Amino acid sequence: MASRSPSSSPDSATGSGTDPARPDTGEPLGGGSDSDSDLGLGKFGCGVGDPGHRLEGEELEHEFEGAADRLRDLVQTASREQLLYLYARYKQVKVGKCNTAKPGFFDFEGQRKWTAWKQLEDMSAEQAMQEYVSCVTSLDPDSSQKERRESRTGFGGPTVSSLYQEEMIREEDKNIFDYCRENNIEHITTAISSKKVDVNAKDEEGRNLLHWACDRGHKDLVSVLLQNSACINSQDDEGQTALHYASACEFADIVELLLQAGADPSMKDQEGSLPEEVTESSTISSLLRQYTAPKG
Repeated sequence: MASRSPSSSPDSATGSGTDPARPDTGEPLGGGSDSDSDLGLGKFGCGVGDPGHRLEGEELEHEFEGAADRLRDLVQTASREQLLYLYARYKQVKVGKCNTAKPGFFDFEGQRKWTAWKQLEDMSAEQAMQEYVSCVTSLDPDSSQKERRESRTGFGGPTVSSLYQEEMIREEDKNIFDYCRENNIEHITTAISSKKVDVNAKDEEGRNLLHWACDRGHKDLVSVLLQNSACINSQDDEGQTALHYASACEFADIVELLLQAGADPSMKDQEGSLPEEVTESSTISSLLRQYTAPKG
């Protein structure tokens, strides 16, 4: 839901919104606590290793980097939950405590990655390496940890990125929502003006183009949609309007644009939440209150 999701997308290496696996910003699994169990990460077998031989120092670092190399050959056999588990621990080692905003609510994979990393909180790099090595060993117990070290790139590089890349969609297979996600204003404008697409068409979850544009932070596209009579107060299947989306994702400029165009800040979603109640931004809250306050 919008009320539980900001819009930045985490970079696989740095936590920024420039992940080569996600060329645009955008967006999670809504709600819930940030725990391995909630992601199903506790349901698979990642061994804890031999308690009688705990790796330390340079030996641990050596084994960790070797495990990252080995994982490249295990991606096809490891489960998604196992890869999430490993992704989180790799990030904890390389970056430390999760330092990025939660992805927007259309970015389901980004949310899963972020949640898996976030729940580690202050786990030490040493513990993260221990758990990473143990998990990879449980996936490939017979493989030598000394093999395949020549061209190490690490799990945070191509391995994770290839797993979580947004599916490359052929041009002929794209629908109007794909073009909206890409912020392809020219294509959308042409499609709407030629009547090939209804500006208020909805996807399978009741989201129209305006919802998508607000979630992605595409202000210019929002303007174009409004100019083409997009229904500004349309609600998705959870009762959320474009104003809910822009507020939750903390795009103050889009919130202001919507309000100026007549968006209703008093509309509640199915949980009874106003747009003001789904944002943590004081700037946005102030804007919404200005337009909610009784006139005169």
